[in-house]
Amino acid sequence: MRGLAAMLGKEWLELARSWKWLWVPLVFILLGIMQPVSYYFLPQMLDAAGNLPEGAVISIPLPSGGEILAGTLEQYGIFGALIIALSFMGAVSQERNTGTGALILVKPVSPAAFVLSKWLAMAALVAASLAAGYAASWYYTVVLIGPVAVGNAMAGAALYALWLLVVGSAALMFSALWKSPAAAAFSALGTFAALALLTSLFPRQLAWSPGRLPAASRELLLEGAAGSLWPTVAVTALCVIGSVLIAVRAVRAHPAD
Repeated sequence: MRGLAAMLGKEWLELARSWKWLWVPLVFILLGIMQPVSYYFLPQMLDAAGNLPEGAVISIPLPSGGEILAGTLEQYGIFGALIIALSFMGAVSQERNTGTGALILVKPVSPAAFVLSKWLAMAALVAASLAAGYAASWYYTVVLIGPVAVGNAMAGAALYALWLLVVGSAALMFSALWKSPAAAAFSALGTFAALALLTSLFPRQLAWSPGRLPAASRELLLEGAAGSLWPTVAVTALCVIGSVLIAVRAVRAHPAD
């Protein structure tokens, strides 16, 4: 694939220059730490807030470690998905609108290498951010709440990583299809929300949908099992590959606007 290594180096440098290698993992770490810490200190915070009858005792049972990590992943499903969509909403459209994309594609760089380098950079950032944030949440959960089964915790995180990759791939695809970065972000988040909503409304009929991944992750953390997930993982992989192929075709058809 012509020019992939050079383009991948360019994308990594761009992530460093925009400080995304720093602030995106930091946001994930903060979100991860907040979940166990806030639950652990919730009685003290309520007591400090006052407005309670004299002699009242606040007794709130702590959730299990699995529940804490499941809550952390749900935070990533909301705020993490938003951050990813906003971070990559202009990955293709901005370069195409400014003419940079056309200049790059004039060189010995194929449209496939152009798009794939952006996808690989996005996937690396998502994986690094999720790993850092989840590790921080796991550490504080074990220290403050209690232990979590290692296998279930890692499998739950892997499923959520796939879910976030769907969001990032959709953002990249819509960035190649639309001129407006805002339209790309809105379309990606809309697709994300529609998948999650439809899968929750029709869980049996859409058991193969990528929207099943968040619920399966939670089931693994809370119950230790989530049934057969191979159809869901296979369809998710096809959706990601399809998004990349559509983006490549869009760039090949319209290298500049």
